[in-house]
Amino acid sequence: MAEIYLEFEKPIVALIRKLHELEQLSKDHDIDTTAEITALKAKIDATMHEIYDSLTPWQRVQLARHVERPYALDYIERIFTDFIELHGDRRFKDDKAIIGGFAKFRRQPVMVIGTQKGRDMKSNMFRNFGWPHPEGYRKALRLMQLAEKAQVPIITFIDTPGAFPGIAAEERHVGEAIAANMRDMFGLTVPIIAVVIGEGGSGGAIGIGVGNRILIMENAYYSVITPEGCAAILWKDRKFAPQAAEALKLTAEKLFELKIADEIIKEPIGGAHKDYAAASDYLADALDKNLKELCKLNPAELKEQRYQKFRAMGEVLDNAEVIAEAAVIETKEDK
Repeated sequence: MAEIYLEFEKPIVALIRKLHELEQLSKDHDIDTTAEITALKAKIDATMHEIYDSLTPWQRVQLARHVERPYALDYIERIFTDFIELHGDRRFKDDKAIIGGFAKFRRQPVMVIGTQKGRDMKSNMFRNFGWPHPEGYRKALRLMQLAEKAQVPIITFIDTPGAFPGIAAEERHVGEAIAANMRDMFGLTVPIIAVVIGEGGSGGAIGIGVGNRILIMENAYYSVITPEGCAAILWKDRKFAPQAAEALKLTAEKLFELKIADEIIKEPIGGAHKDYAAASDYLADALDKNLKELCKLNPAELKEQRYQKFRAMGEVLDNAEVIAEAAVIETKEDK
C-alpha cells in the first residue's frame, strides 16, 4: 500500500521523490551520484526534524487520526503473548469497537482492553469507526471485574473519537454505561494503566480511562471534545478546527504540563505509523516501568492514588488568585 502523506508533509514528499529519481537515474545510466544522494538524504533528515519538531496541535490531531497508525490490536500482537479475546456484555451483544481479554505482558498475566478502529470501509463498518456503543463499555467493565477476581493488572488502549452518539446508543443508556465504568474503576484494587495511543475523545475515552497512570503517545491527543466539534460550537464553523485544537490544550505536551498525563511515550520520527516495531518497543518499555512501580502498592494504596490523581484534575482558581496571577504576568510583560 502506498504511503499516505498529510498536507504539512508535502516538502518531505517532494524531496523523497527527487531522491528516488536520482537513484533511478544512477541505476539506468550507470552514473555515480553518491555525493548528491548523500546530500539529499541529509536534507530530507533535516527537513523531517524541522517539520516534526514543531508540529501544531492540529497537525498532531491529524497524525493521531492517520489511517496507517497502529491500533490497539496492532500493539497487542507485538507486545503481548497468549491473548485470549473475550466477547459480549452479557446483556445485549458484543461491541466490536471495544476489544479485550486476558494476555501476558513479559510473562506477567494482565487484562488488556482497547478501543479498535478499522482501516477501510468494511472493517470500519465492523468496528463502527471506533465509536463504542453502551454494550462496549459494559463489556469492558465485565472484563475489568474479571481482572479484579483474578487479581491481575489492567491495561487499556484508548483510540476513539468518542462514544457513539446515535439514537440506539442513547436508548441503551450510553451515558449511564460510561458513568458506571468511571465509578466502578475507582473501586478496583488492581493496578490500572490507561494509554492514549491515538484519539482520546471525551467520555468515549474516559469510559476505560480511569487509571493509576495515564500515558499518552507523543502524537496522540486527549480532549473533552474534538476540535471540529469545538469549532462548530464556538465559531459556528468547522473550518476553525485548528484554532480550537490550540485552545483545547489537547496535545501530549500540554496534558503532561497540566498533570493530566503522567508520561509521554516517544514515537518514531514522523509518527508511530512509520515504524510499528519501534513504536511498540517504546510503548512496551513505558508499560513495563509503570507496571513495576504500581505493583509495589497494596490495594488500598492503589485505590487512594487513583482517587487523588483524578481529584486533583481541573482545580479552579478563585477570583483573588486569578487577579493576582494576571498581575504577575502583566508585571513581567512590562519589564
